[in-house]
Amino acid sequence: MRVGVHINRFDHSGGGPALGAELAAAGAAAEAAGVSWLSVMDHYFQMESNGGAEAPMLEAYTTLGYLAGHTSTVRLGALVTGVTYRHPGLLAKIATSLDVLSGGRATLGIGAAWYDREHEGLGVPYPPLAERFERLEETLRICLQMWDPQANGPFEGKHYRLAETLCVPAPVSDPHPEIMIGGGGEKKTLRLVAQYADACNLIPSSADEAGHKLDVLRRHCDDLGRDYDRIRKTIAYTGRAATDGDLDAFMRDIAGYAGLGIDTVILSPRLSEPAAWIESFAAPVVQRLAQSD
Repeated sequence: MRVGVHINRFDHSGGGPALGAELAAAGAAAEAAGVSWLSVMDHYFQMESNGGAEAPMLEAYTTLGYLAGHTSTVRLGALVTGVTYRHPGLLAKIATSLDVLSGGRATLGIGAAWYDREHEGLGVPYPPLAERFERLEETLRICLQMWDPQANGPFEGKHYRLAETLCVPAPVSDPHPEIMIGGGGEKKTLRLVAQYADACNLIPSSADEAGHKLDVLRRHCDDLGRDYDRIRKTIAYTGRAATDGDLDAFMRDIAGYAGLGIDTVILSPRLSEPAAWIESFAAPVVQRLAQSD
């Protein structure tokens, strides 16, 4: 099992002027530790559970571009982009630019969006849930069409209409940047994973719950004729052990996931200065997991 790090706070003690150096240090620490994935949140406002809208929040893809320039091996992505945040043609172009400039290290993490306050605060339309899922599926189709050099014509959907799906330069990743869908909804989200995604991200409360979600995903794959094993499975770890730096407790927490085929466990510490934490906690986790494989 590999290790990812998700940076979800930007309230550095040095304020905004210190964030660039902290993020560069986090990228260097992640690569030195053998971390395989580095992500940031994609929100306009900080989440209520993480300090609230008045707390600092950086724009995700600007931040990922900065991290791309300060790393060379770690995979980069948003965990995850809300489908309502950017027009899908623009989103495909942004993800492609990140992939090109990072040398093929971009993942397009995407979901149906949920944070109504940030939409209302910045005047971004926030349609009902059913429509957001319709838009999510159309966005996935648009991205795949834009990443197909033989399909530069129009796209006609219920919610989006594009006259030309041009995307030049093409992605460096072959055949395109990895698509990761976040969420565990059994009727819609996991069906979209089976149909369109290269990876999924679950936030399970237990290994039993993760196993159940993966069984549902497997059934969707069977129904659609998709090879279940070709989908990379990731989980977001939200337990206190990561933030507290309790390595033994963390290893106990994830012991049950070992047999589920989980590729990557993504650690999400609620810490404002992640570089030192990566060195002190994530690096030993990488070593312990390598020893247990």
